[in-house]
Amino acid sequence: MKADRLMSVLLLLQARGQVTERELAEQLEVSQRTIHRDLESLSASRIPISAMRGAQGGWQLEKGWRTHVPGLDEAELHALLMAQPRGLGSRRLEAAAQSALNKLMAAMPEPMKVQAAHLRQRLHVDPTGWRDKGEDLSMLSAVQDAVARDRKLTFDYTRADGEQSSRTVDALGLVSKGLNWYLVARTANGMRTFRVSRMKRVIVLAVGFERPARFDLVEHWQSSTAELDRKRAGYRVILSLTEDAARRVQSWCISKPVSAGASVRKAQEGRVVLQVDFDNEKEARFIVLGLGSEVRVLEPESLRHWVEAEAREVADAARRG
Repeated sequence: MKADRLMSVLLLLQARGQVTERELAEQLEVSQRTIHRDLESLSASRIPISAMRGAQGGWQLEKGWRTHVPGLDEAELHALLMAQPRGLGSRRLEAAAQSALNKLMAAMPEPMKVQAAHLRQRLHVDPTGWRDKGEDLSMLSAVQDAVARDRKLTFDYTRADGEQSSRTVDALGLVSKGLNWYLVARTANGMRTFRVSRMKRVIVLAVGFERPARFDLVEHWQSSTAELDRKRAGYRVILSLTEDAARRVQSWCISKPVSAGASVRKAQEGRVVLQVDFDNEKEARFIVLGLGSEVRVLEPESLRHWVEAEAREVADAARRG
């Protein structure tokens, strides 16, 4: 509804100070023409907003002007409670978020307070997986401090391949992906991303830095992860599986049914043929061997031959005792 969108525009202006029509349009998923009309409507309603011209321009609210935030509606309350503090993955962040949530609940009207209590009794977020050992987020608060204050950060870092090094960076932003936290930073060699759980001996330096002009954290993260996906080697296979095994593989990996071609004709009736994209051949071998007789490799031929050789070796070892 237009009234909800106008309030969203107003709150974004209030939160960010200055914002462009393009940024508002992307945030609210409408056209820039619609945003322009909304801004004119707000101005006509005597909301003190003004347009700033030039390359660094945009719209901004008069300094010091504030509006009262309206009460939550039912859908917003449900969404808020679904994002429970227990899902943050850090005890310090969980405690702070829980305190803020408690204050918000206490300020709610009585009917909504009862509704919130009713929903919280029926919802629990368990941030740990069955086999997940959990992330080491002991350095997260220091990283968060550097990001919030535009300070340089120094730390020891261990890469996924085990290589260790010391880094000094400009801490530009934090990204939460699942239960993992990543620091997006500017280094002497360009923009880099660091997994917080691999950072040790983190020190927030007294010296600050100037942020890159118009740096957008969301835009940078989306483009860098898209590039990572393109560079990822990948390993595509065609598997013939029992229905139960197919369901499991589809829940673990990127896969899709194969309905035509020579590979499908090789599969026996009552089985499902899937094209599965593994990260690498090592992962494919691990999954295929784990499924045992429930899976047959149709393509590539090199993987099928390796599985056959491995099966013969296991059988020979069993016979030898």
